[in-house]
Amino acid sequence: MQTRSSWSRVAVGMLGFLLATASFAPRDLAAQPSLVVLVRHGEKSTEGGSDPSLSEAGKARAQALADAMAMTTPNAIIVTSLKRTAETAAVVSAKTGVALTVITISGGAKHIADVAAAVRKATGVVLVVGHSNTVPAIVTALGGPKLPDLCDSSYASMFVLTPGVDGKAAQVVLSQYGAADANGGCR
Repeated sequence: MQTRSSWSRVAVGMLGFLLATASFAPRDLAAQPSLVVLVRHGEKSTEGGSDPSLSEAGKARAQALADAMAMTTPNAIIVTSLKRTAETAAVVSAKTGVALTVITISGGAKHIADVAAAVRKATGVVLVVGHSNTVPAIVTALGGPKLPDLCDSSYASMFVLTPGVDGKAAQVVLSQYGAADANGGCR
């Protein structure tokens, strides 16, 4: 029998708390997401060229993401056109029946704007699986603080964003899920 890591338990607990409190949001939030969960794809294989699949550690992280999301069903799951993001979200998609929305990597600011627009069109809980250089920028585009890119060896970060209302800034909680990063949490 496998047990969840302590970070996974923290992420599940924090996500459950945020989901419970989000249900008390004002009615005007019905036209936008109530909660956005953003993660980087799981660890990638060293083989596969510019579009590698997940490694075994990445597959375990995809399962950890599904465990962290176990108490909710997202209304939308947004991934990029690179297979490692779809593979990371696949366990959540399979468990919930929610199809993946693929946003093509179109280069820098346009991709960030396209993902942010797709998130804003969704309602309820939205899961976004991106990359080390896109997840922080998407957080910022959705009203969160400006964040640096994630380190190339960081995979455990989970950003939980509650969109701002009535001119207020979005609220962001940084959590961890799955196995701890080998680099000690470099962001």
